[in-house]
Amino acid sequence: MAEVDYKEFWDETLNQLRFELGEDEFSGWFTDISFLRSGENTITMGFPSGFHRDRVKTRYQNSIKTKLKTLAGKDIALEFEVIPGGTAAIGQKPAKKEAHDRPSGYSAHSVAKNAEPAQEKPKKKQHSQMRDDYTFERYIVGENNNFAHNAAFAISRNPGTAYNPFLIYGGVGLGKTHLMQAIGNYIHENSDNKVICITSEEFLNEYLEGIAQNKMNSFKNKFRYTDVLLIDDIQFFQDKPGVQEELFHTFNTLLNAKKQLVFTCDRPPSELKKFNDRLISRFEYSLKVDLQPPRYEVRCAILKATAENRGAIIPDEVIDLISKNISSNIRDLIGALNKLISYMEIMKQPISLEIAQKNLRDVLASTSNLSIEIIQKAVADAYSLSISDLKGKKRNQKIVYPRQLAMYICREMTDFSTTEIGEAFGGRDHTTVMHSIEKIQGLFITDPSLDSTIENLKRTVKELSVK
Repeated sequence: MAEVDYKEFWDETLNQLRFELGEDEFSGWFTDISFLRSGENTITMGFPSGFHRDRVKTRYQNSIKTKLKTLAGKDIALEFEVIPGGTAAIGQKPAKKEAHDRPSGYSAHSVAKNAEPAQEKPKKKQHSQMRDDYTFERYIVGENNNFAHNAAFAISRNPGTAYNPFLIYGGVGLGKTHLMQAIGNYIHENSDNKVICITSEEFLNEYLEGIAQNKMNSFKNKFRYTDVLLIDDIQFFQDKPGVQEELFHTFNTLLNAKKQLVFTCDRPPSELKKFNDRLISRFEYSLKVDLQPPRYEVRCAILKATAENRGAIIPDEVIDLISKNISSNIRDLIGALNKLISYMEIMKQPISLEIAQKNLRDVLASTSNLSIEIIQKAVADAYSLSISDLKGKKRNQKIVYPRQLAMYICREMTDFSTTEIGEAFGGRDHTTVMHSIEKIQGLFITDPSLDSTIENLKRTVKELSVK
């Protein structure tokens, strides 16, 4: 095939993409792509990883091909190659091939690294505060988390820029910690930035230790002179004004220095109680992403990927059983799969549908059946209403009070966020749900019988969930 130089068309395509996407998105996906070569009707691009290649193919391939066709006057096919061991700068052409042992399509930089292993940059030691399996490659992306994933990946490529601070919130077991640590692991591995990843409880303990041992200067220096600060489960700081004040000043110092801040929380900032108003305003100012429970297809993908990583063969009907019955969070989903894999390893026999049903009987009963609809049914039956009444728009006291009770019990008994609860009650927003919860909480003071009423309803819910 004749050598044709489409380098100028490639460069112009990148310029147009930079203008259309904006600097942050463009830098996040195109900085490490290299122009390797071109043929009569092809351009070959190099990528630092299979994950990067797949994401660009999915999101930008059509746009790139359209722009190239406009510039070249004909269709140009795109070829994608992963370059092990390194990346080249945008638009970098590979050095001319020598006569000996240079594989076609590799940049001079990557070839040199492959030819001289002694000069390879050693892989960094795993960060002690983060799990090595919490990476972007192992994070399954679906409609429930696509925006959160893309934002997190863009942050990992350019920390401290546009998406700062960054707050990930959602129910238990939905992947908040995984996504946060994926950011930290990527930055740690691909830059010299100092990364601190810590739980809110650990942060609090170090704060208290600093006070007790008169070492607050050391505490402040540790957290205010880092490049990336990741704090998990900030809701733990509720009703702890001292550590909130310290976090507020740390927050401001790092933000002013353009250092990246990432937090996780089990609820939106507006639902945090007994929290410093100035700190709440900082969280509200951040880019906030809400992780929702994954859909069936994503749950299947998560289970298959987990089984593959553990080298286990799990039949499709077992994957289907778990995916259909456990939908509230990823943690329970993977926990059920791990239980089966452990059984398979210990008993030295393959997993069948019958074995899965037997071994997961308690797990499935305790997790899959406790839904918002079951709670709605229990409350509706207790007050001689229908589920449609609770979801409807009527606002008379006969319906409003049971509806508020149902919302309160949903928040108490499930991991669903207020946004999800509101959606299940006729598309109401999370502020309406919060108002209902606060209304019921206030009634505990004036109505001594309310506690037993709610406990009776909870008992009914549990009975319905195991039928």
